[in-house]
Amino acid sequence: MRIGILQTGSAPESLRPRTGDYPDMFRRLLSGHGFDFVTYDVENMQFPTDIHDCDGWLITGSRHGVYEDHAFIPPLEDFIRKAFEAGIPIVGICFGHQIVAKALGGRVEKYPGGWAVGPQVYDFGGRRVVLNAWHQDQVIEKPSMAETVASNEFCRHAALVYGDRAFTVQSHPEYDNAFIEDLMNTRGRGVVPDALMEQARARFTETNSAPDIAKQIAEFFLAHQKQEHV
Repeated sequence: MRIGILQTGSAPESLRPRTGDYPDMFRRLLSGHGFDFVTYDVENMQFPTDIHDCDGWLITGSRHGVYEDHAFIPPLEDFIRKAFEAGIPIVGICFGHQIVAKALGGRVEKYPGGWAVGPQVYDFGGRRVVLNAWHQDQVIEKPSMAETVASNEFCRHAALVYGDRAFTVQSHPEYDNAFIEDLMNTRGRGVVPDALMEQARARFTETNSAPDIAKQIAEFFLAHQKQEHV
């Protein structure tokens, strides 16, 4: 199964020697499930020629806000709507979670409650799930066809399921604790309150649930492949 990674941002250049860029992180996260990956740098207007070029689509995180004026955002929203209508599976992470919601009728805003940074605990359909987060924007109103499947007190719509067509998550299963630490030392300084970053460091002892979410993402994609062979 070929998964197209729609790259909407990049990891800080100084961190890439250790972690690679965002597509590399997702390749590692979803390794072992038989996927082939191809990356499209949509942030720099490198879009697929057709929604059927891949069997599924994964939209990465980004420093940008989905409500900002960037050239790649309108065509990306159009691509999402076309792929969704055609039933091609879509997974969105952080910015990807937000842009899918916005494209399909939801509302995203800079949350007045501030930042979510580092390990966060979510109620994921009755399961306690711990995932790293790095965001201030979030989905304030979900699209009517979406179901909220994860939340906490800070983030009401932490994960959304759109039937069998899209699965999106606000947090970052692809980020390990070391990457969060590096982000705090680069992008966080002077932006994220120091006290909040210290609280995040104190939670690094929590067992991260990224493998469980990776399995859920993989199963979401693979379910479509099975349907096609029925």
